Amino acid sequence: MALAVVLLDGASFHGGCCRHKVLLSLLGPLLSNSKLYSSYRRPGAEPKKKLSWQNADFSFKKSIDHLKTQLSLLKKEAKDYLQGPGGHQLSQHVLEQTRVLWQFRSQEDLNKWVISSDVEIGGKSKAYIKLGRNNQAALLYGTLNTEVPRDGETKYSGYCSMRSKPAVGSFNRKKYYDWSNFNTLYLRVRGDGRPWMVNIYTDPYFSHQKDDLYSYFMFTRGGPYWEEIKIPFSKFFFSSRGRVQDNQHPVWLDKVRTLGFTIGDKVDGPFQLEIDFIGLLNDRAHREEFAYEIYDKNTPV
Repeated sequence: MALAVVLLDGASFHGGCCRHKVLLSLLGPLLSNSKLYSSYRRPGAEPKKKLSWQNADFSFKKSIDHLKTQLSLLKKEAKDYLQGPGGHQLSQHVLEQTRVLWQFRSQEDLNKWVISSDVEIGGKSKAYIKLGRNNQAALLYGTLNTEVPRDGETKYSGYCSMRSKPAVGSFNRKKYYDWSNFNTLYLRVRGDGRPWMVNIYTDPYFSHQKDDLYSYFMFTRGGPYWEEIKIPFSKFFFSSRGRVQDNQHPVWLDKVRTLGFTIGDKVDGPFQLEIDFIGLLNDRAHREEFAYEIYDKNTPV
């Protein structure tokens, strides 16, 4: 495998316009059978018509441009690190009471989020996102359909979700949101009366924890008026692969990766949710550390 990578790198610098294509045609079966590529396909999803190794780009100019972009990001990260936590002065960070994480005023703000539905597993639900009236909010809308696909594998269907893209640092390094200075999630939304699930994804220490998340309910009242919702982080419960776990623990607020919203109330029909902004709040009146029991597994007999 290492030899294949070396040959491909050599072809990009020393070969002509067609030499790397010849190498790819020869090494394609070898790469497709390697551990770098997974053969898993979700039920109902269409297979990829083009293998990922065939999408390789060997443009030298694009590589130089990408390197310049990453170096500029690295420079900015170093400057923010020297200035203080999150690019703010230490005194400002300690006294910070509120912080706006996401607000929706342009298409660029919408591009920071990913929309998905049960179409990925063969379902029929549909979800869309666009800017609201006067470009002052994000409008998430669509249709929920609980019809289970007839593939012999899927048992449940009927969900739509909106999830923020993971933060990425220079040279594609993982970045985390540090919310440890706050204790409440603060949102301004306008819904249609349907309940939503707010999900927080943290970075796992082990690969088997990749499906772990922390969730809590968000109930919208419907009607023409906006509502401000405050959800303490102490209320979020821990689950894995859709199952609430017996061993509960608080959210790891210093290693947050993404935030998401999911609707799956098993009611067919249209839905709509407008989001003005998503922020954080340090509520001094909230003293609760964790709302659920924590069991001691090593209790002495």
